[in-house]
Amino acid sequence: MLYIVPTPVGNLDDMTFRAVETLKNADLILAEDTRTSSVLLKHFDIHTPMQSHHKYNEHSTVKHLTERIEGGEDIALISDAGTPGISDPGFMLVRECRKAGIEVTVLPGATAFVPALVGSGLPCDRFVFEGFLPLKKGRATRLAQLSEDPRTVIIYESPVRLPRTLRQLCETFGEDREACVAREISKKFETFHSGTLKELSEYFTVNTPRGEIVIVLKGAES
Repeated sequence: MLYIVPTPVGNLDDMTFRAVETLKNADLILAEDTRTSSVLLKHFDIHTPMQSHHKYNEHSTVKHLTERIEGGEDIALISDAGTPGISDPGFMLVRECRKAGIEVTVLPGATAFVPALVGSGLPCDRFVFEGFLPLKKGRATRLAQLSEDPRTVIIYESPVRLPRTLRQLCETFGEDREACVAREISKKFETFHSGTLKELSEYFTVNTPRGEIVIVLKGAES
């Protein structure tokens, strides 16, 4: 069986009992970055063998991995933080396992955008999760499409690119669009900054952001 196991996005105490037991009982753990995941495994006294599995090698390893599962092994997939497949590697392996008739079990658990959405104070009954925007090709077109969506919009961004992205959002969504920038979800220095896009752009132009960033934007008026 293939297990998809979410890991904490910040606080290690967010790890579930079921996730720990699954990783302990698996024959192999696939990790996005074995150096990062070794800290997690050590913290929970998990000694299962680990192998690197990321976007640069998944095309070449997925066939061999499905064959190992068909041969009787239980394999668990984790990412550096959050749920595999959500802006992280995982989709390709799940797809191939499903095609091969292999059972896939996905454990519920941590992901950054849900706490950011709920804590933003913006409508969370209907939303669109965009993940990371295209860096160049198609970026302007995608922003224009999202600016007209009536649902709350969720975007992941790096701290280095945040000021530039906020300026672009001001140009496309309008300076008065309500938004929230959530930073370091579930970590010691978690912060939520709410206001108009203009206010947020001005703030983060002066105050250099750090850590993982989630941008939540109010949907377009009907």
